Amino acid sequence: MNDAIFFDQPTILPAVEARSAETGFTMPSDKYIGSLLKTLMSSKPNGNFLELGTGIGLSLSWMIDGLVGAEAKLTSVDNDPALITIAEGFFGDEAQVQLVCQDGTEWIKQYSGAAFDLVFADAWPGKYSETEEVLSLIKPGGFYVIDDMTAQPNWPDGHSDKVAWLVDYLEQREDFVLTKMGWSTGVMVVVRV
Repeated sequence: MNDAIFFDQPTILPAVEARSAETGFTMPSDKYIGSLLKTLMSSKPNGNFLELGTGIGLSLSWMIDGLVGAEAKLTSVDNDPALITIAEGFFGDEAQVQLVCQDGTEWIKQYSGAAFDLVFADAWPGKYSETEEVLSLIKPGGFYVIDDMTAQPNWPDGHSDKVAWLVDYLEQREDFVLTKMGWSTGVMVVVRV
């Protein structure tokens, strides 16, 4: 098995990758996390999904490919208007996708809709802040997915302490089970029981 070979990639992915390189975007999600997200989402037909940290839309392209069923919905939130504008250029016509340009902390605190089948927390809000609030939005059997849990060269001083805190916090929870994977950039898949 060669996990570096990705079949069934989103058709739009090369264009999104090219735009990412063109803009010099420095925090892209890789194909490993994209493939995992697509697979997990496909297990939840007509599900409700959330991405915190749209970025330029690399992981979003995989997540859209993972939508199964006419009732499936995906909300992606980012606080950077320039990035949301780029993502809208790629995904603005996707009827099942809502792109939101808002501070993640504010969005989480104001959200009052249905619980989620999967949350991909790829931004500070929902990962290192408002963690409890986001976990409370996950349905039983729903996934909480985070990446970048292995030391990265661009981490600021003290960030490893935040990662250690989050791992410990999630391990202590009795309402979730988790798997830690030293794969990609370091991934945790957490499921509400």
